[in-house]
Amino acid sequence: MEELGRIADWIFQHQRQAQEMGRVTDRWPGLTVEDAYRIQELVVDRMVADGDRVVGWKMGLTSAAKQRSMGVAEPIYGRLTAAMELSEPVLHLAGTIHPRVEPELAFVFKRSLGGPSVRPRDVWLATECVLPAFEIIDSRYQNFSFTLIDVVADNASGCRFYVGDQGYAPYAARWDEVGVVVTKNGEVVQTGAGAAVLGHPVQSVVTLVRMLDRIGAQIEAGMVVLTGGITEAVHLAAGDRVDIGFEGLGTIPLRVVT
Repeated sequence: MEELGRIADWIFQHQRQAQEMGRVTDRWPGLTVEDAYRIQELVVDRMVADGDRVVGWKMGLTSAAKQRSMGVAEPIYGRLTAAMELSEPVLHLAGTIHPRVEPELAFVFKRSLGGPSVRPRDVWLATECVLPAFEIIDSRYQNFSFTLIDVVADNASGCRFYVGDQGYAPYAARWDEVGVVVTKNGEVVQTGAGAAVLGHPVQSVVTLVRMLDRIGAQIEAGMVVLTGGITEAVHLAAGDRVDIGFEGLGTIPLRVVT
């Protein structure tokens, strides 16, 4: 446990200072995925001790292709904090290293949700609304190079996120059929649909709840869950304008500034 605390301190300092670091698995070989999740928790504990607070969860590796590339059979999760949430769709590059943006669907919960046997209908009954959103991922590892254990310890590359202003009833759409078009500086760079997220975004929430149950945690009322990237992540640089269009839900315009 003491060693995991030292690793958490090391990662926390690199996250706070937006400095690249070498891979955890190179410096501390022999770590397990369970160790990595514990390190992630300890890092976020340090954020909370600094005055931040946990406001939700995020899912990663929610496409079959990404899971195969990492050699895993299930997604990963990370924690969302209040300091990570953008109040407007503007990314200031200060405090980032090599940011990328992913379009997502966000679920906001009106009551807690937990347990090992949760089903999609349980998710719908607990959901207040679904919103278009995006996540800025920004691995602290040099050259964006990491193993599964590394990325889990680094809070699944969590950096910033933005949730749209307009919420939609859980039954307002077939969320697996919602199309997404990402335009960067006037050029279409990515397209996708909600089905890219484990076949249906609700399955991402189901999987998250079951994974959290293993550590005695759950989704709490009021929390937001980012269900996973609908397209591949798009690289960002100063001056970029990225428009993320969600079929039937409007467009989120992201500006990138220094």
